[in-house]
Amino acid sequence: MFQASAALFFYAISPVHAGAGTALGVIDNPIQRERHTDFPIIAGSGIKGAIRHHFWAEAADDKPKNCKTMVERIFGPDSQNGEGFAGAISFGDAQLVAFPVRSIKGGFVYATCPLALARLKRLLTITGQSADWVIPDNSLLKDKALCASKKPLLNTTLALETFTYHAETDDDNGNVAKLAKWLAQAVFGKDKGDYFHDKLTNELVVLSDEDLSYFVRNATVVEPHVRINDETGTADDGGLFYTENLPPETLLATALFASKERTNNDQRAQAQAYKAEDVMRFVLEGDGHQHQGLLNSKVIQLGGDATTGRGLVQVSALFTEHAAKEHS
Repeated sequence: MFQASAALFFYAISPVHAGAGTALGVIDNPIQRERHTDFPIIAGSGIKGAIRHHFWAEAADDKPKNCKTMVERIFGPDSQNGEGFAGAISFGDAQLVAFPVRSIKGGFVYATCPLALARLKRLLTITGQSADWVIPDNSLLKDKALCASKKPLLNTTLALETFTYHAETDDDNGNVAKLAKWLAQAVFGKDKGDYFHDKLTNELVVLSDEDLSYFVRNATVVEPHVRINDETGTADDGGLFYTENLPPETLLATALFASKERTNNDQRAQAQAYKAEDVMRFVLEGDGHQHQGLLNSKVIQLGGDATTGRGLVQVSALFTEHAAKEHS
């Protein structure tokens, strides 16, 4: 049973390729998607592996034995290790919160929908966070868009890709503006004047579930690649393939859970065992020595194609310490 939890946000700085491993369509290397919604996700197993590597790599040159011991205490041992015990940290799948869609005015907007917002609010509830914004009614959004402000609008029209929507700057209670402000603070902090903080605050757009579904299926980044022959230096015949990426400025969220450390005295070299809050604080804030933590490091790498600059994401978290009853 987990005793501490946090909501993690991943904001894509570069294209992100979390590969599905199989291809059913014309794209050779598609991204991971949910079966029932086709929304893009990043599997929790991939997130945990990438963050485990992040902690290992940042201190591997400084006392590697101690580093390995600490990483294994928190994340669990390698599968080849004979000393089996479960890790004290768990990551859920990262689900879509907002997706960048091309706009005639302003370049792009952050598009979301009631389904994505309902999932985010459920995640916040599970992790002990609160949010005072209201989820719009999907049935009222057919051919319509709710916008946090007038910035992305042409009069009363919002033009996205080749589609136009009748736009309202907000509902009667200002819920979209309140949502956009809350989200910008959660993802980028409370400093006004930062370009992306202000853009998310002013250019968040709520579309219907059906309209956002279209954009996340048809407006990702698809790149052609060729295989080069080592001898001739030219493209190999039949070496053309296509790779799909989440576009930069995509926002996803996931749940992070922690339990008390599960190692015994010998495995942790007689050190004091971590409580769940200690585990959470280590992952988010580091230990003040080798490990800087997710929040201090700000940017980590998720997914594949790291050598071509893919997968850079900025991390932020909402964390409230709380205890839970343990179950055997």
